[in-house]
Amino acid sequence: MSQFQNAVFYTSVNDARDLPQHSGIEVAFAGRSNAGKSSVINTLANRNRLAFVSKTPGRTQHINFFKLDAEQFLVDLPGYGYAKVPHPIREHWEKLLSNYLQTRESLKGLVLIMDIRHPLKSLDTQMLDWFAPTGKAVHILLTKADKLSKQQANNTLKDVNLYIKDAYPHCTVQLFSSLATTGVEDASNVINGWLRNS
Repeated sequence: MSQFQNAVFYTSVNDARDLPQHSGIEVAFAGRSNAGKSSVINTLANRNRLAFVSKTPGRTQHINFFKLDAEQFLVDLPGYGYAKVPHPIREHWEKLLSNYLQTRESLKGLVLIMDIRHPLKSLDTQMLDWFAPTGKAVHILLTKADKLSKQQANNTLKDVNLYIKDAYPHCTVQLFSSLATTGVEDASNVINGWLRNS
């Protein structure tokens, strides 16, 4: 059984001052508001409603911590890039996200969620640019791979791999589908590797 199935909600934070203090490690999940981030977390944990899945993108407005065993946490970051969110809230999110990504010592790696039909948008590369100076690992999940043919999905995977190869050497990428449970084992293995090597 995957250790992700042990995940339980721990706390929700809307200000960097309230981030939990612990001696363990964290793996964060980030992505555009409609990229399927909550579905990824639920699929990895084999749970329906661990992370809130909304029909209205942009509803995750806090940093949500889910505790695993032995001081290990999965961290659901606010979705970004949704135009209907008021500008002051977007600014607050950006400040909170950049602060967390750039300064959080317990953060081991970042799982970056991108819709395979719209990868590497400007805000996605901004996230990579924020995180790259830390030298920590990034694993990109190209979600909703079931929406494309196998050939189209593999071509997109190849294109993204070529793009990140030189610009973001700490980054890896794979196909993923919550609906078809494609790539779940591969993603789990990457994240478990980060947790084991802490």
